[in-house]
Amino acid sequence: MMRRLLPALGLALLLAPLSQAQTSTWTPDKAHSGVDFSILHLNLTKVHGHFNLSGGEVIWDEADITKSKVNITIDLTSVDTNNTMRDGDLKSDTFFDTAKFPTGTFTSKSITKTAGGLSIAGDLTVHGITKPVTLQVEGPNGPVTGMDKKPHTGFSATTTLSRTDFGLGLKYPSAVIGNDVKLTIDLDLAKQ
Repeated sequence: MMRRLLPALGLALLLAPLSQAQTSTWTPDKAHSGVDFSILHLNLTKVHGHFNLSGGEVIWDEADITKSKVNITIDLTSVDTNNTMRDGDLKSDTFFDTAKFPTGTFTSKSITKTAGGLSIAGDLTVHGITKPVTLQVEGPNGPVTGMDKKPHTGFSATTTLSRTDFGLGLKYPSAVIGNDVKLTIDLDLAKQ
């Protein structure tokens, strides 16, 4: 009995590091990653803006991407709509209230493969309010070797959400500022 148990135990110990090696950690290259948004203004045209990322990571399951985990932190204080007065209003307590809530987060709950890439369901927290959202993701693109000599891969994710669901600009009717906000998250991820 012991003779049969020892080889099996030895094989299990040899394979254990292989099973652990199936995940890897990737972090955003902040210089090449960010969140863009657009929203309708006065039912005439869309206003576009951008946020930088302040952190996050992807735990990539290399055997099965659907078992991966995504956690991204958005720097809401970095909002840039190419208009200083509007950016100040967006940072105020009328919108993001960045003095109290300087960051937003997205944390994945499930990932499924689709014909065009991936669908990632998760929780988005902005302005102290957490709501479920689903990202439609193109990618992965790459990997390629970056200037830092690390493997890099890219993703682009989109979703549309309601600003009022997150308590943003509640004093403005949708005729002044549209309710639907289109988000595009572009990630250049570097393997750690």
